[in-house]
Amino acid sequence: MTSKYPLLDALGTPEAVRQFTDDQLRDLSAEVRRFIIDSVSETGGHFASNLGTVEMTVALFHQFDFRTDRVVWDVGHQAYPHKILTGRKDRFPTLRQHHGLSGFLKIEESPVYDHFGAGHASTSISAALGMAAARDLQKEDFTCVAVIGDGSMTAGMAFEALNQAGYLETKNFLVILNDNDMSINPNVGSLQGYLNQIMNGQYYNRWRDRIEHAIKAIPLESVSKGVAKAAKWTEESMKRLMVPGLLFEDLGFRYMGPVDGNDAVATSRAIQEAKEIMKDGPVLLHVQTKKGFGYEPAVQDPLKWHGVTAFDAEAGVMKKGATPTAPAYTKVFADALIELAKKDERIVAITAAMLDGTGLNHFQKAFPGRTFDVGIAEQHAVTFAAGMATKGMHPVCAIYSTFLQRGFDQVAHDVCLQDLPVVFAMDRAGIVGADGPTHHGLYDMSFLRSLPHIVLMAPKDENELRRMLMTALYCGHPAALRYPRGNGLGVAMDETIVPLPVGKGELLREGADLALVAYGTMVQTALEAAEVLAKEGIACAVLNARFLKPLDADLILSLANSCKGVVALEDGIEKGGFTAAVAEALADGGVVKPLLRIAVADHIVHHGDQKRLLDEEGLSTARLVERIRAFQTRL
Repeated sequence: MTSKYPLLDALGTPEAVRQFTDDQLRDLSAEVRRFIIDSVSETGGHFASNLGTVEMTVALFHQFDFRTDRVVWDVGHQAYPHKILTGRKDRFPTLRQHHGLSGFLKIEESPVYDHFGAGHASTSISAALGMAAARDLQKEDFTCVAVIGDGSMTAGMAFEALNQAGYLETKNFLVILNDNDMSINPNVGSLQGYLNQIMNGQYYNRWRDRIEHAIKAIPLESVSKGVAKAAKWTEESMKRLMVPGLLFEDLGFRYMGPVDGNDAVATSRAIQEAKEIMKDGPVLLHVQTKKGFGYEPAVQDPLKWHGVTAFDAEAGVMKKGATPTAPAYTKVFADALIELAKKDERIVAITAAMLDGTGLNHFQKAFPGRTFDVGIAEQHAVTFAAGMATKGMHPVCAIYSTFLQRGFDQVAHDVCLQDLPVVFAMDRAGIVGADGPTHHGLYDMSFLRSLPHIVLMAPKDENELRRMLMTALYCGHPAALRYPRGNGLGVAMDETIVPLPVGKGELLREGADLALVAYGTMVQTALEAAEVLAKEGIACAVLNARFLKPLDADLILSLANSCKGVVALEDGIEKGGFTAAVAEALADGGVVKPLLRIAVADHIVHHGDQKRLLDEEGLSTARLVERIRAFQTRL
């Protein structure tokens, strides 16, 4: 049987690409793209961004030997071609599945070729520069390459690294700016306009060479200092007039480009030229790619095809799953925010390059002037919101739990220490599934609980989410609410949104044997477990804590005193989170009762099916019943 991927199947090691002809580079690129389409259509995964980086990846392997050279891919969902070329092609049927191939780069997955792991944006230049600095200290000889998307360049961290690399005049250091006009949502901000200016002009290399040759032709030693000074001024003025790439040159980089990143041969030749130039200092190579390149449905709608479920590759349509019976938490949040914003024009929404992911695309349609997408810049988003709060606005920062980690100092220093009423809506809280360790929202309870003034809450269902949003907006303090990825429970919605009393829990079920004190999504799990245990003669009370801070310690202590033991439940990390707060409340209240803490253990949770991961962590209803039953027998 003839192989669909003859070059790819016969490749052996990626080093073989270094000997390929131009035609072979083009053919290999076509095969890698075909393989991505065929494979991801079966497994799902990040799609459009990977199609755009195929030729650039092939060109990198044509020019470098990454057994010795180093490449750092920003984020990682543009690195499927890298994985395919580095011996993991046969594992792609397990992509993002339990104990299968990760959707991101991981050093432990391929120690030879995955030189740095990343699921969050804007880390590549810093990491690659660190490798280059270590190389120079150890007197080694290899090249360090950072591949960063134009969306990731909106983060301050990227410019901090560029600033340092230019200052150090780091040699054999290459930054490839993968410019595809968008991250997940279309890019925003003046940097995107600047890159567009470069793309529209394309004068850079031509005018730089002409200017340099003209200046060198002037016999400066034979003319006055005034003429020499004027000539130098003319050179700089002409550069700034004609050359749009000077931002990077002013940072100490030699700018090259733009080059067509979807042409493997052209990109390889540009990299080859850059290799010579960077012997004298760092180089930034501006590569233009197109998201979804080579697959027309993804080209036409790169946002829809950024991350996909299984789809029909020939028809270009997603395979339909079961129709949900309840609305997604993300949509409930967005609809509630719109409803409240209609009554209060002080409410504004802020996100960091995740309009669609957080549901704020709906808010933007309703209130375009009150919606702010700051790009991949969570730190700026938080302090920007703090500034708005000082002027009496009600800013809502909708940021995934895992991404809010990037803005921790700003939450602490700029919001909480000043007691500013900023609301943090943390989507994707808890175990998220296939995206894995870099995206699980497990730490927000622990790192936020330590901060002064902040109010922390998590809803048991979608209706309570609406009430908590209103509570957060008008509590007069910093406030954060966390809610999971996926759909709600299908509960009835109150006609009017009514706030909750801050710091007050809710007793949902009475029982004299055990007190199940649950937070957020674990409330429903606790209710299901209590129902099963009741049939076995174990009477469990169930408390919906609602608030982590301030915790309803009085209600918890009262319930604990009336029961034989306490079970605290959360879907976050056990160190410093909700169950730790319950333990502290019992100790501070002088209540000595057996306590079982149900939480995510102090380890890294890998990727895979969300339900299976919850079961592994002991957070499913069945596992919870087992653990409570065993706990009861010890009382």
